Amino acid sequence: MPATLIREGYRAGVETLSRRTVRNEVLLVLGVSLGASGVFALLDLVRSLTAAKPLNQQTQTLVQSAAPGRPWLDLAFQLANIAFGLVPALLAVHLLHRDHDGPAVALGLSPRRPRFDLAAAAALAALIGIPGLALYVAARRAGFNVTVVPAALPHVWWSVPVLVLAAAQNAILEEVVVVGYLLTRLRQLGWQTAAIVASSALLRGSYHLYQGFGGFLGNAAMGVVFALFFVRFRRVGPLVIAHTVLDAVAFVGYALFAKHLRFLH
Repeated sequence: MPATLIREGYRAGVETLSRRTVRNEVLLVLGVSLGASGVFALLDLVRSLTAAKPLNQQTQTLVQSAAPGRPWLDLAFQLANIAFGLVPALLAVHLLHRDHDGPAVALGLSPRRPRFDLAAAAALAALIGIPGLALYVAARRAGFNVTVVPAALPHVWWSVPVLVLAAAQNAILEEVVVVGYLLTRLRQLGWQTAAIVASSALLRGSYHLYQGFGGFLGNAAMGVVFALFFVRFRRVGPLVIAHTVLDAVAFVGYALFAKHLRFLH
């Protein structure tokens, strides 16, 4: 196969793309999404490390009010943020759709295996969630992590639905771009499996650096597990469900029970 052509995974009749085109496409997709988030997260970490307070005495809030005291405007901001946060994932799906029979084929998003998807999602959520919480607590107590406040929305009727939607948006964006899209494109570029998995995991860890070193390590480990799952089963659906569950439990659980979760403070 000529080195300048990308053929693997393309349906018959679709124009092949040069390596340069695919490489530039990957860089642009990451540049308008989670690659840029990784750069800003690194800058956030540098800012935290050079601040007067120790790392574990600093706070990062994930979902917070955009218009305090004005609930309807705040809701509009939240929904707009969620909607536009999905655009890079939709772009990645669109780009893969040119080369395959559809996103369901390219990413494994179709609901044709609901029992498998739900069972796998539950197993992945348990595998990641419990050790991840323990790592966060240990890293914070050791001074390697900031205090993460998952949610700080006002007590209004729409706060829980918005937190669930925010969890789903995070999950769709990350799993579609960092796993489904990136692994597919890197495979087409001829990368080996180990390098593909490592790149996906390091990217996932990088945009969590704002949390500190514990956030980086925990999410990189999650990235290895999720990437290996996709390599084996070619299904992003269970990853999206598992990630949504993890974030929804963190966001909603914190919003409802923060006063009773003193070990997280």
